[in-house]
Amino acid sequence: MTITEIAPDIYRISTYVKDIDLQFNQFLIKDEQPLLWETGMKQIFPAVREAVAKIIDPSTLRWIAFSHFEPDECGSLNEWLQLAPQAQALCSEVGALVFVNDAAVRPARGVGKHDLIDTGRSKFRFYPTPHLPHGWDAGFLFEETHRTLLCSDLFHQLGDVEPSTQSDVIDRARHAMQTSQRTPPFMDYMPWTPKTAAQLRELAALHPRICATMHGSAFEGDGERALLDLGVVMKEVFGTP
Repeated sequence: MTITEIAPDIYRISTYVKDIDLQFNQFLIKDEQPLLWETGMKQIFPAVREAVAKIIDPSTLRWIAFSHFEPDECGSLNEWLQLAPQAQALCSEVGALVFVNDAAVRPARGVGKHDLIDTGRSKFRFYPTPHLPHGWDAGFLFEETHRTLLCSDLFHQLGDVEPSTQSDVIDRARHAMQTSQRTPPFMDYMPWTPKTAAQLRELAALHPRICATMHGSAFEGDGERALLDLGVVMKEVFGTP
């Protein structure tokens, strides 16, 4: 497990699983109201908790946030809620309604489009993106001060790669998408829908400086161009011929 500060007070916590050649990353925002983006699976909770403890007291976490209901996104949600008595799950309104409030030990805060989450020095805006990357409850957080997009499975990369890069990650993402289609169980894990292109254009219009992906290196640079290029590749790989 590695810990890297990818932006002021935004820490990337990464676990590499060799058997599937994939990193699982969480992002901790150290602030007046600390926020953890993505929890990881239950199996890695002890290691992630230990990593968080190197930065803050884990019991002081205020927000446990994630894109959509899936084990690597929120598998250890209840463990975190039990550890941090003031913590609350933070997810889309759809996620809270149809998934999280049935599974979590405390009700979630469901947020709608453009809702602001003020953690102190950082200001996050929520963007719902149904079925991007997947799940009708999906959405992203954008930190407006340092222009960091917490982008879940977008820019998914294989391998034990560096914490962040300024190099183009599109070829890596294309390789991961193509590999998912030719390696059992043949996962079309990011659907191309009639709304996908518009959703990616909306995220690109935020002009992110850092795209913090769950699987692979965070990208530093022209996030607008990267997201638009990602859309081209997604349509190429997952779209209807």
